Amino acid sequence: MSEKRVTLGIDYGEVRTGVAVSDAMGILASPVAVLRATSEKALFAEIARISAERGATHIVLGYPRNMDGTAGAKAQKCEQIAERLRRRLNLPVTLWDERLSTVSAHRTLNEVNVRGQKRKDIVDAVAAVTILQGYLDYKVS
Repeated sequence: MSEKRVTLGIDYGEVRTGVAVSDAMGILASPVAVLRATSEKALFAEIARISAERGATHIVLGYPRNMDGTAGAKAQKCEQIAERLRRRLNLPVTLWDERLSTVSAHRTLNEVNVRGQKRKDIVDAVAAVTILQGYLDYKVS
């Protein structure tokens, strides 16, 4: 039997942060939560709790590059978040290009006709699934 490798996917945002998790085989991403932490310390505590509950061995953090591939202020913030997560959780953190992940999440929610407040409540988790699934698909190809 192969080793379990549960990966958390994170779509970091200053207001809302989406979290997704892979299955133990590292094939399929599923939404977990949208965190609305009041501080970075509280956010990291929630991520640490979810990581421990799910047995995560790795984190994939969305990396919001500009459309031309450059790293702007939001990407630099995510580089800092990645480093803090590495230190806090003692887990490897991979930055993963998240360009158009939110657009893709909205498209998915359109297809299943999710609207209004419910949409706002889950779009970040769906974006985290998009980020994580892209990484998982890359790893198996």
